Amino acid sequence: MIKLDHGASTPLVAQIVDAIRTRIVSGTWLDGMKLASIRKLAEECGVSPLTVSNAYNRLVAEGFLQARRASGYFVTHEPKPVSGQIETVGLQPSVDSLWLLQRAYEGDSRLIQAGCGWLPENCLYGSGIRHALNSLGRRPDMQGLGYGNPYGHDGLREQIALSLARQGIACQRSGIILTHGASQALELSIRCLTRPGDTILVEDPGYCNLFPALHALGLSLCGVPRLKEGPCPEIFAKLAREKRPKAFIVNTRLHNPTGTSCSAPVLHKLLRIAEAHDIMLIEDDIFGDLAPEASPTLAYLGQLDQVIRISSFSKTISPGLRVGYVASNTTLARAILKLKMASSLTSTSISEAIVYHCLADGRYRLHLARLREKLVHLQEKALRRFAKTGLVPFCKPEGGMFLWMRFAQEHDVLQLTRDAARANFLLAPGGYFSPDGAVSPWLRFNTTQCDRPEIFSFLSQWRAANRDAHRIETGHSTPC
Repeated sequence: MIKLDHGASTPLVAQIVDAIRTRIVSGTWLDGMKLASIRKLAEECGVSPLTVSNAYNRLVAEGFLQARRASGYFVTHEPKPVSGQIETVGLQPSVDSLWLLQRAYEGDSRLIQAGCGWLPENCLYGSGIRHALNSLGRRPDMQGLGYGNPYGHDGLREQIALSLARQGIACQRSGIILTHGASQALELSIRCLTRPGDTILVEDPGYCNLFPALHALGLSLCGVPRLKEGPCPEIFAKLAREKRPKAFIVNTRLHNPTGTSCSAPVLHKLLRIAEAHDIMLIEDDIFGDLAPEASPTLAYLGQLDQVIRISSFSKTISPGLRVGYVASNTTLARAILKLKMASSLTSTSISEAIVYHCLADGRYRLHLARLREKLVHLQEKALRRFAKTGLVPFCKPEGGMFLWMRFAQEHDVLQLTRDAARANFLLAPGGYFSPDGAVSPWLRFNTTQCDRPEIFSFLSQWRAANRDAHRIETGHSTPC
């Protein structure tokens, strides 16, 4: 029997859905069990058949029920473990970046995503999105329902051009192409510059999701070590001479994963080397809006002759909108646009219209200022806590969400990752961010996910247990 509260504020459909879902998840109703007919359950609950039908259909959409023609509705959902820990059946000894990516996007509420690469909802521009949706919904023409301009939303491109101009970057609107996130902007730019078999330079460590995408294009990758002030110019020059790469992808500000930002002297050196060897610099500035406004960029120092600039609004407005852009000289822009139309015709015009409204609203800049201040506070708080766990930072970033940390003494970081997963903590070991998968003692942490004391308790306890185990194995036990 399902008991409903007809006087409650919760809709009757939702009450039925919750009651059935609870029975299935708990294992009370097993896979294959047939439910009461719509008419029978409606009579038992004192509701209309339409109410029950809506509830059943919602559970079918959620995967809890299966509708069989002329037979009725059946449970088709296996109950999840109720132990409070994540399943480790698929957790292999050689955890890798693909495993990290799969776990990160599964949305398991039990996981504490200490190493993830995005901001939580309370740091995003939710109020701006709601305001934009209300405004768009009141328009009689419902702008954004069609394919839209292949270049992207005109108003948004104008806003981006104005933003670039404020940063000292000259760019015609015809040089700005909106894309399905920064990932598509990167792919289109690289495809425009390279052919299978070409060499492309990446940072080491660098953006882990980029490496398989480049391999899929048939490209050969070479890593340039990322130092505290940016990529190593000497190694870049050496690889430029020996490998003759077509492009070098650089995170200028708040680099993923180290959190570092490039100094002006390093950027000048990169530009001189790139010009001497005819190498295009692809500036992936996706975290730039989280950095101090005065921090230098390649596009400012070199403009868009030797630089392609890429960014998105995933880190400041919402990753769900998937709106990015590429800014380049007009010749390259035409080639990139041709590739975009061949693969996706246009980008998502409704999402672009929402982002345009967010940027055109004067409150967006205030949102950015508050977000930068919040991230600085979270970083300082996390650094104080990490100091008590034995983890030390690569550097103290000038804002942003990332900390690149390692234990002062050598520890097995992959074993730590496996043990953390069993305790519901998702970590990001440094080897994931190496283009050749090299073993690394480093870990990436997201400060917005580190406001949980249990993370630091786990790290301290794990370090102490593994230190004691090491002493026993080597015969250096602590005297009584």
